[in-house]
Amino acid sequence: MIYEIRNYHFDPERFDEYKAWAKGKALPFLSKEIDLVGFWTGDDAEVTGAPMNDMGSANITWIIRWPDKATRDARFEEVFGGEAWGEIFKDVPGGLESYKRMEAKFTEDLLA
Repeated sequence: MIYEIRNYHFDPERFDEYKAWAKGKALPFLSKEIDLVGFWTGDDAEVTGAPMNDMGSANITWIIRWPDKATRDARFEEVFGGEAWGEIFKDVPGGLESYKRMEAKFTEDLLA
C-alpha cells in the first residue's frame, strides 16, 4: 500500500470559489473513482526550523491510497486523463493558472 499526498498552492483570491467547486463537482466524482482518504483545505501552519518560502503553506491537501505505484500510474492517467474529469476540471475557478504550485509525494505506511 502507498499513499499519495497531493498539496496545492491555489490562488487565495479564488479560494472560496474553489471550495464550492470541490464540494459540488470534484469530490463527488473523486470519491467514486479513487480511494480518497481525505481532502482538506486551509493554510494555517506551524513551522519550526527553516522558514517557508514566500509561497507559504499549501492550502489544499488530499491523500489517495493505492495498492502500489504501478496501479497508481495506470489508474491516475485513466481517471484524470478521461473525458469525465476534463468536464469537471474545465470549471475550476481561474483554470489551471490558479494553481500556483502542485506537489505529489508518495509514501509508505510504516504502521501497516
